Amino acid sequence: MNTTESSLKILVVDDSNTIRRSAEIFLKAGKHEVMLAEDGFDALAKVSDYRPDLIFCDILMPRLDGYQTCAIIKRNAKFSNVPIVMLSSKDGVFDKARGRMVGAQDYLTKPFTKDQLLKAVEQFGMVSEGSAQ
Repeated sequence: MNTTESSLKILVVDDSNTIRRSAEIFLKAGKHEVMLAEDGFDALAKVSDYRPDLIFCDILMPRLDGYQTCAIIKRNAKFSNVPIVMLSSKDGVFDKARGRMVGAQDYLTKPFTKDQLLKAVEQFGMVSEGSAQ
């Protein structure tokens, strides 16, 4: 597949079907390729197979939370440059700081709008393409 700046491979990790589907609709409207994962373990398998350009990852998930998922992805040299944006229903300073500590680039509060999601894609999608980090 020809990866242009307008078409990125994006992984959305969230245990809420509603959030996953909303994100998928918004991202596909922005002409991006979308893969969905319902928890951290599902995400780890898909990161390896799918090799996303950008990951949106929920914080509160069963089994493996977003912080643990992010830390595991960032520890793998193959994926350490992939930008990760944390998703949370809480807008706390502690959560944002903890996300940065495990390597997340940014933080979006749920519910997010189509514009917020696509703005994050615009901002961080280029990082992955150029591997400029």
